[in-house]
Amino acid sequence: MFKSVAMKGLVATALYVSSAAASKMSSSVKVYLPKELSRPAGYDHREALFGIPPYGESILENVIYANHDMCYPIEKSGWKAPFILLVDRGGCTFVQKVRNAQHAGATAVIIADNRCQCKHEKICRHESNQVCERQEPIMADDESGYDITIPSVLMFKQDADPIKAALEDYKSVRMELTWSLPNPDSHVEWYLWTSPTDYMSSEFNYEFGVAVEAFGGQASFTPNMYIYDGITEGKCRNAEGKSECYTLCTNEGRYCAADPDLDLDYGISGADVVAESLRRLCIWELYGKDDGVGMKYWNYVKEFINICDTSELFMKEDCVKRVMAKDTVQIDYDAVDQCAYNHGGLERPEENDLLQKQLDEKEANEIAIMPAVYVNGVAIRGELQFATVFKAICAGYAPGTEPRICTKCSNCHEEKACVVHGGKCPGDGATVGSSTFVASMASLVLVFSGIGASYYIRRQRIMKEQVSPKDSYYYELVDFS
Repeated sequence: MFKSVAMKGLVATALYVSSAAASKMSSSVKVYLPKELSRPAGYDHREALFGIPPYGESILENVIYANHDMCYPIEKSGWKAPFILLVDRGGCTFVQKVRNAQHAGATAVIIADNRCQCKHEKICRHESNQVCERQEPIMADDESGYDITIPSVLMFKQDADPIKAALEDYKSVRMELTWSLPNPDSHVEWYLWTSPTDYMSSEFNYEFGVAVEAFGGQASFTPNMYIYDGITEGKCRNAEGKSECYTLCTNEGRYCAADPDLDLDYGISGADVVAESLRRLCIWELYGKDDGVGMKYWNYVKEFINICDTSELFMKEDCVKRVMAKDTVQIDYDAVDQCAYNHGGLERPEENDLLQKQLDEKEANEIAIMPAVYVNGVAIRGELQFATVFKAICAGYAPGTEPRICTKCSNCHEEKACVVHGGKCPGDGATVGSSTFVASMASLVLVFSGIGASYYIRRQRIMKEQVSPKDSYYYELVDFS
């Protein structure tokens, strides 16, 4: 019972601020036809946290109004692709709607909000017997959106209603959805918010090092660890200054993380997660901060996933030492340990300045959901995948200044394979032999499919046990539909 209360408190705090974070976007929504609905600055909207936006590109198509909740597949819609589908909110999750629209041939989806936001009461017209919403709906992933490959956005009711009315009057509606990133020069800065036990980002962490190496000094990376403030968020320190959250926290309840095993007496604890987070921050400070590349950091994370990422070995110092001693890693264990101590350690009740910086930046940037990627200060939406982040980073360079790997691979249909093979796109006539490529890709598919499936299943179990959709507070904070 104690554990359930502590876990839900931490999860609820993270989700509460997510509507503010969702408002920082890289996309624009414009109407070209009918002319009377056109706005030079475009329309206010919110991006989905799933799907794959085409960063650096746009979708300009005619709009079709579904006049259907899209909560189940449409057998024979008669809609001729390509098109943007306008769908009413409600009836099922956002993911279900977008998935069914994708199967029906849509290239993008616009969800039309069916309720007024309280902040828009002066400009939004209520339906009968409706009250305004105090919190914005968030187009969150219901944990099944891994197969969504098209982008989607939500438009507020006062903006969507005139578009629906035009379509119902049989007028042509043509809209453009654009995803762009600030690209001032030949250098990109990008950040990843994750956790050592965030299994949704494990595959990405395992394989993206090859792209980091290919970008070289033209892309500066900064890792951020997602932890909780046990004092203000989790209420984990009592009046005597002692921790009340058992194994969830370090520094007498100051820095905390969720227990990935959901068992405070077995396996990996929240305190273990905080300890590994601090270790990775120190590895970055010692081996990555100066050049912004940090291949020793990436190699350490990859080998840690390979060797130590189990309930039995995660917290074992001997396992960590084995990883650091590998030829591909070569990290000084004692130097990392001294770094952690110098910044405040994990035992003292006072602040650890490295961990405190993570809390301060999480609050300042309103980071609410992990994993989260920012490129040139803009949040990258969709599932954390190699191709999505690779294209987003490439879109962050000023035209003509991109690294060679971007010009070679960003338009390749197999971005990962292209990067792995040094810029040779499979099938372009300048790649490795077909038998070699097929064999290597087959092995990659087998390895990463197994890793991805196990991580996804474990992540779903943990999410379902931590936050039940039946809990009323969860629906108040995050709206899937």
